[in-house]
Amino acid sequence: MTQPRFLGRTAPGAPTLGAFTTGQLVRLCDVAGLDASDAELYARVLAEALGPVADRPLDLPPPSDSFLSDDHTPVEFSLAFQPDAPPTLRVLVEPGAGAGSLAESGRTGLRFLRAMARRWDFATDRLDELEDLFFPPSPQGAFALWCALELRPGGVPKVKVYLNPAASGQERSAETVREALRRLGHRQAFTALPQADRHLFFALDLGDWEEPRVKVYLAHQDLSAAEAGGLSRTGGGPGQAEIQAFFRAAAGYDADLGIGDGEADGHDVRLGRRPVQSCHAFTETASGLPSGFTLYVPVRDYVRHDGDALERAVAVLRRQGVDAAPLAAALAAVTSRRPQDGTGLIAYLALADQRGKPPRVTAYISSEAYRVRPPAVLLPAGAVSGSVHRERMESALTVD
Repeated sequence: MTQPRFLGRTAPGAPTLGAFTTGQLVRLCDVAGLDASDAELYARVLAEALGPVADRPLDLPPPSDSFLSDDHTPVEFSLAFQPDAPPTLRVLVEPGAGAGSLAESGRTGLRFLRAMARRWDFATDRLDELEDLFFPPSPQGAFALWCALELRPGGVPKVKVYLNPAASGQERSAETVREALRRLGHRQAFTALPQADRHLFFALDLGDWEEPRVKVYLAHQDLSAAEAGGLSRTGGGPGQAEIQAFFRAAAGYDADLGIGDGEADGHDVRLGRRPVQSCHAFTETASGLPSGFTLYVPVRDYVRHDGDALERAVAVLRRQGVDAAPLAAALAAVTSRRPQDGTGLIAYLALADQRGKPPRVTAYISSEAYRVRPPAVLLPAGAVSGSVHRERMESALTVD
């Protein structure tokens, strides 16, 4: 079995975190059709977001136990695919990685966001309205603030901020989400959310968006395809059958591989190793209903290796009428290893719908700056107890 790889452990002159991740970003920009000047600018922005840890050699441990990725790299990439269009590249970063405390991490993240707002002339008033909710004096939880940049031609990205509903305690996360929605004018939105095991993230679009969204992310433990099909509250977009088909394709229901923990129900299997996530996006306040829905399957926990994950991603993309070649090119832009030599390079596959736009498929790609997870030995379906499921969910939502 391939052992975990820690880059630079045995080689002198190890690269830095910033050089490693910005190099990946520049190569991904080429895959996404962005020109060299845009790639250079966005690489500088990523290095600025990382701050002092950008200069940290990779032969040292990660700067903090970042919940953003399994190996604690505070950077993740994603490509969003739609038919007849180049993929859209995004980078997710934790600006306060290595800050020393959650409180300082949050302050660092806010400073970075406000600096970007001055640079690109966008308002942060909606975020300012929520500061006391998500940045208490003694914050709790797995993270304070993440920032996502959707990279566009011209060097001005779309900006998203992700906040932690558990900042004042996990037991208050639902109350925090409800109050945040109320302050932003979405007074009926909380009641439109489906049942879930946990409120994971609260997110805002900042800057140049046609319809800025407020988004709530939920965790669903032991979810089945049938249940996944009933999570959307948009009243449009992909129907239950399409969502279920995506769920099954991404999860790879295959008895020979032992994929899916829990008991099978006919052709349905519940996913229990890591929770499935849903996102509910709100753009208008009158109806109280979301205008967008996304389902995220953590494919890395239900494959033997990334070769399996890539096969599933290709099948999902082809079902949506999308050319899968850019995804293979993106993996090659991030790493030189073979997909069969590890698991986790493709972290999630997602099916998203936003009212008025065609559905899109997103593949989330890990940087693997510090570690490659070895290929997995999957357990037979039904071999993991419910209590172990819950323990694994707790682990997945704190530090993995």
